[in-house]
Amino acid sequence: MPTSTLRRTSRALALAAASLLALAQAQAASPIRLTLGVLNDRAGPYSDLAGEGSVVAAEMAAADFKAQNPDFDIRVLSADHQNKPDVGAGIVRQWIDRDDVDVVLDVPFSSVALAVHQIVREKNRLMINSGAGASEITGALCSPNTIHWTYDTWALANGTGGAMVRSGGDTWFFITADYAFGKALERDVSEVVERNGGKVLGSVRHPVAATDYSSFLIQAQGSRAKVIGLANAGSDTINTIKQGAEFGVAEGGQRLAGLLVFLSDVHSLGLKVAQGLVLTEAFYWDLNDGTRAWSRRFAERHKGRMPTMVQAGVYAGMMHYLKAVKATASKDPAKVTAEMRRVPAEDPLFGRSEVRADGRVTHPMYLFEVKKPSESKGPWDYYRLVSTIPADQAFRPLQAGNCPLVTK
Repeated sequence: MPTSTLRRTSRALALAAASLLALAQAQAASPIRLTLGVLNDRAGPYSDLAGEGSVVAAEMAAADFKAQNPDFDIRVLSADHQNKPDVGAGIVRQWIDRDDVDVVLDVPFSSVALAVHQIVREKNRLMINSGAGASEITGALCSPNTIHWTYDTWALANGTGGAMVRSGGDTWFFITADYAFGKALERDVSEVVERNGGKVLGSVRHPVAATDYSSFLIQAQGSRAKVIGLANAGSDTINTIKQGAEFGVAEGGQRLAGLLVFLSDVHSLGLKVAQGLVLTEAFYWDLNDGTRAWSRRFAERHKGRMPTMVQAGVYAGMMHYLKAVKATASKDPAKVTAEMRRVPAEDPLFGRSEVRADGRVTHPMYLFEVKKPSESKGPWDYYRLVSTIPADQAFRPLQAGNCPLVTK
């Protein structure tokens, strides 16, 4: 081959190699694009405990992660599911098909969460749930595409229910919200009551976002149960407690057990009404230096309001997901969730958290008592820590949930 031809061939090969290298460098430098959608109640009975505050938490997670990882392009969407499974399902299908959403976050209201739970599995996306409580999510209906952060009905029953029975509340009557969460909470608390030698005398169910609870309270008072268990949440819990005080439940010798009470509920009730309530939470803003520092940052962005455990769970779950995406250099749900299970989460909000095979995230839970007005030292100083429930005791044992993903 002539020398001139060899030179031309060499130059062509060099140019091709340079082009390939430039293309590889451009691809390596291109941002990792992720879209996450916060789906919750934005104007109804669960808007204070989740709502806009959960969007703020997700945006904080995106900003905090991007500050250390500028090659990530993270978009946060949000929508109101109106506490309707069909509305929530429609939003998620549109998010995935049109907006290429990778992860659905929060999703309070268990009926909606269970609908979304099926869609993300069908379409091979992820849900990191912080807002819903039904323990079925990691039980018989468990999915490889759902991670359940923060709390569930089993943990609430084990915490508040167990504490009430041990303190003498051995007969119960339930006022229960008539949907998946309320029924699951009543069931799980009933099992704890009966396992500890107590007895359930009856229950009554009310529609979500009811306004008048008088007939339900009259039935509960007529049962003469020592404990009236409120298997509801949000404004339902707030209004039941308020009307219970008006009906003189405490004066009649009965105790109200708020089985799911959030910091936002206590804020709405005020300490004069809420004082003495025993409750179980996964997070409290004033628990330690780490929770205080993050919560003050949150409050600056959310009208001075301190975060609920649901909002803290949105942040923690999203951060653990983002770290797993970085570690695997992939958005593939199977690879990412495998990494989330392999490496425990460590953050100032929940401490050490582990993702189990059934999707349940385990971390300590806390039993609190609401302070008297005279004990509070300032705004949002509402809780006194009664006890810490270790992670290995706080949630249902792995083998007890009948999750098909768990090897027997």
